[in-house]
Amino acid sequence: MVEKSRFETPPPLQPQPEDLGFDLDRILKSVVSLQAVIPEDAFTAPILGTERAGSGVVIGESGLVLTIGYLVTEAESVWLTSADGRVTPAHPLAYDQETGFGLVQALGRLDLPALELGKAAELKLGDPVVFAGGGRKQSVRARVVGKQEFAGYWEYLLDEAIFTAPAHPFWGGAGVVGPDGKLLGIGSLHVQQAAEGGQQVDINMSVPIDLLPPILDDLTKYGRVNKPPRPWLGIFSGESEGRIVVAHVDERGPAAAAGLRQGDIISAIRDSSVDNLGDLYRQVWSCGPAGVEIPIEIVRDKRSLWLRVKSADRARYLKKPQLQ
Repeated sequence: MVEKSRFETPPPLQPQPEDLGFDLDRILKSVVSLQAVIPEDAFTAPILGTERAGSGVVIGESGLVLTIGYLVTEAESVWLTSADGRVTPAHPLAYDQETGFGLVQALGRLDLPALELGKAAELKLGDPVVFAGGGRKQSVRARVVGKQEFAGYWEYLLDEAIFTAPAHPFWGGAGVVGPDGKLLGIGSLHVQQAAEGGQQVDINMSVPIDLLPPILDDLTKYGRVNKPPRPWLGIFSGESEGRIVVAHVDERGPAAAAGLRQGDIISAIRDSSVDNLGDLYRQVWSCGPAGVEIPIEIVRDKRSLWLRVKSADRARYLKKPQLQ
């Protein structure tokens, strides 16, 4: 997933203001704790749970907060807690399937400064960052250990994600703050990196902030990007010995309806073979918008079969936000 590191990953350290080129306490005022409650019958409840907690970063003076989308997907209530303990209700405003970003709008006055957006493209390997959660004790000094493609098993792909170490224990929605005090990314996952000697090292994957400005207006106006959605299959896949193996098929999704099963090996989309997860997703998405039929060649019990999956818009399966 991430190239081997040339150095040992240090243990997590809390950032110290005297070591930074910006006012740490001011930066941390822009980071809030976030709690969300999701209905038990929500589409994502069996996988992500009905109570979710993480962080968010204030990016608008009006109380607009950026977080990672899985925290607020299908949420019926959201609460934001500032560093000084004030609790404010919020509305889940938007979730973007492609980037993974989520937006919530505070329903009361936050009176917190908005954190300025930086440019993640300028980050280099080894650059220091602060992985900022809610307060100094929930923040970690880290360094960039990778900038490369990330393919998630849930039909998700970033052309260039940010990987940092040491790992932040409360990564979801936390802000990645650069040496200039600007927001460079939003924490998404805890993953492992193969280091020298074969041991596995814990690191974080974050979504680069550069993906937000082109879609921000659409998210605030429509709750999603105003373009045809990508086709969704409803599968969870992984790479094993150079093959794409279906680990799980959502029984409510289009792949299940077409007969795809757990354990099937995906060998081709239309007339092209697939070599890795990123290649699989790009070929599926190149077939057209959601609703297009996807011809998929699979191997099952050592036999080749062709299935035709009538793709769908994943967002149609999700509960819409309800204003509190």
